[in-house]
Amino acid sequence: MIRNEKIKGQGAVENIHNRFAKNRYETTIYQDDYEETVAKTQILEVFPKTIVNEVKGDSSPFIYSMNPYQGCEHGCAYCYARPTHQYWGYSAGIDFERIILAKKNAPELLEKFFKKKRHKASTISLSGNTDCYQPIERKLQITRKLLQLCLDYRHPVSVITKNALVIRDLDILTQLAEKELVSVSISMPTIDEELRRVLEPRTSSVKTKLNALKTLSENKIPTHVMVAPIIPGLNSSEILNVLKTISENGAMAFGYTLVGLSDEVEPVFKDWLEAHFPDRKEKVLNQIASLHNGNLGERNIAKRNQGNGHIAKMIHDTFSLGRKKYFPNSKFPTLRTDLFDGTKAQQLSLF
Repeated sequence: MIRNEKIKGQGAVENIHNRFAKNRYETTIYQDDYEETVAKTQILEVFPKTIVNEVKGDSSPFIYSMNPYQGCEHGCAYCYARPTHQYWGYSAGIDFERIILAKKNAPELLEKFFKKKRHKASTISLSGNTDCYQPIERKLQITRKLLQLCLDYRHPVSVITKNALVIRDLDILTQLAEKELVSVSISMPTIDEELRRVLEPRTSSVKTKLNALKTLSENKIPTHVMVAPIIPGLNSSEILNVLKTISENGAMAFGYTLVGLSDEVEPVFKDWLEAHFPDRKEKVLNQIASLHNGNLGERNIAKRNQGNGHIAKMIHDTFSLGRKKYFPNSKFPTLRTDLFDGTKAQQLSLF
């Protein structure tokens, strides 16, 4: 490994150019010191006009998504959301994980959304882009407030996170689960703690994630694991071990995706590989390219996750084997939509 200590707790090695910006980021000789390369996190309050996004396309399992934060402190170099930070004027590199935009008015916007006369309940995904339980949520509690609103209005919500902080909200999640209004998915691409530390440096440890999974399951909250992304040459050999472990810790079902390095994710991931796995960098990149007709990226989600070639087939076959062996009767519940009432919370507040 090279430069490992210099980027501890950080996924991106540097700030890459924002394609929408006139000026370019340049690496200088003054960035050799640890203090220069590891930036401190900045939390910026923003006040958008909407919080619920309509997800278009047939490849998504949900219609709506909701992201209380833009940018993500977890620092995963492979994160597909990195390019979205450029629309806010920042780099998809270090900025993405160190300049976090907190949508402080998200609860007010969600309640306004629920009160629309023509709104028909359909599961909202928390989050579809960046993690709703990243470290700053411990202090700001925006996600907790959003979940409370979903409970108040009896609206279905699904949660996906890499952070065990989710069990802080066990009280609300349990009440939602009693009404069949919530499911929680833990993202766990590896159970190798050494790999986890560099692959997703500021997420919860493997042990803590498994404990969260077990706790949610024991409290009768539908739990699911996203074994994602699968990166050939890094975590592809773990598939069966991961499935065995999550089944033993209460997961009802699982999903997975294949890695794709579209747009600015490509240079960030290449730099990360050079920093942590220089000896296998070319092998990993070649195998990723073999999944996508010689390209490192694929924007179409369905095509990216299907992949092509013998490595993609091997991954799909291994998951198929793991499903038969560890999840033979897996069933993930459909959330209820018939309990939603746009006037419910307002009525309750009168008593």
